[in-house]
Amino acid sequence: MEHTAQLSGAMTLFFSGLLALMILALALEEKLHAKKSIIVGAFAMVCLLIASALGIIPFGDIILPTGHHLHMPVYIEAVDWEVIAIIIGSSLFVDVTSRSGLFTWVAIRLTRLSGGDPLKLLWAYGLMTVLFSAVLNNVTAMIIVGSLTAVSLDRLGNRDKLLGFLLIEGLLTNIGGLLTLISSVPNIIVGNAAGISFVQFFMKAAPFVLVATIATLVLGARLFSIHRLSRATDRVAAAELVKGFDPSDSIESRGFFLYAAVMLAAFITMIATASITPVIRDLGLGFVAMSFAILVLIRFKHEVDPFYRAVDWDLILFFIFLFVIINVMEHARVLELIGRGVGILIGDGTSTGGMVSLLLASSVFSSVTDNIPLSAMLAKILAARGMSGDSPLWWSIIFGANLGGNITPIGSASTLVAVTIIHKHKLTLSFVGFVKKALPFALMQIALAVAYLLLVH
Repeated sequence: MEHTAQLSGAMTLFFSGLLALMILALALEEKLHAKKSIIVGAFAMVCLLIASALGIIPFGDIILPTGHHLHMPVYIEAVDWEVIAIIIGSSLFVDVTSRSGLFTWVAIRLTRLSGGDPLKLLWAYGLMTVLFSAVLNNVTAMIIVGSLTAVSLDRLGNRDKLLGFLLIEGLLTNIGGLLTLISSVPNIIVGNAAGISFVQFFMKAAPFVLVATIATLVLGARLFSIHRLSRATDRVAAAELVKGFDPSDSIESRGFFLYAAVMLAAFITMIATASITPVIRDLGLGFVAMSFAILVLIRFKHEVDPFYRAVDWDLILFFIFLFVIINVMEHARVLELIGRGVGILIGDGTSTGGMVSLLLASSVFSSVTDNIPLSAMLAKILAARGMSGDSPLWWSIIFGANLGGNITPIGSASTLVAVTIIHKHKLTLSFVGFVKKALPFALMQIALAVAYLLLVH
């Protein structure tokens, strides 16, 4: 594609204003009485029209390596379709698999192990969330763990604690996403640019992930009043209650249950090993998610309509429109403007202040825009400055890009999925409400990241 449009600073600032206005509109979604997809869709339409009229968006055919020309609208290639496929495929897979009674069976097993103690259950699901986020992906982890949590709390009669559980799990997905080099896309981008190996990444990230997970669970239990059963009579009553839970009650078809169990194990294995599996690594995680959705949907053949209707199209359309807006912002050099500002913050790259400033800045910007292009932009800045692979500035970007997703519900796909699950269970949580509840966690996690970098620097 050819793109020769010259951009003025005023034009970049104008689009920066549009981005800020969209964030404000999302914050006021309750007062506007509009779904997130409608708000972001309206801004996507306006951004595309203005950017196209000003010649900012590149038009023309895509030239393939074979020499063939592929005509594709600019708003189609702007979307990260793998993310969309992961969300649709994982949602369908979980929805169909849950019909087998498998998730209820697992949830009841965990509930019985907890003895009916809400705090023990929170720790069990919290640790599961971090583990799943590290070896799978944040979205899939949130969908699976969120489904299990709802079942457990319903059976315990503790539905009033569901909001706290789901929010804490959503925040922990971004903690788990820090554990390995391949746990999130920003990790891969920055790790490759800095020359950080898989083992080096794990050894550096693991201590922080452990401390941040414990701190998040402790703070979450305190803020959402999730306590251990202190009285002996309560513990005995809870233990007697969970003893009456029979995991097999949820199983209508033994054959379908076993098939679902095998499919879930295979799904988790394939997601975890997709990056090293021939052919699959080229097709991507979206292909894996959609393929497993088809494999379980085969069980219902022509009765699949209810599953299709259950797909959260508001969430899907929100992401599609958001990707379009971020693409326009890239072409309008809004992300480049952010990158230049960060470049000024870090100075010569050797000061402690620059390291802390970069972490804080990347956290803030990752909370309102896609952390993937932002991470790529910041990684290019550090690479151009010749930063060595052991510079803490690389880790400032890694921590900031991941933890910034916990500040707002649009900061990461998994936190938005968590909010969607919350709404699915008829619980109220607005954009502003999320920020109010999540901000103490985000500030604590970012403060821990700053302290950790200062300690190991």
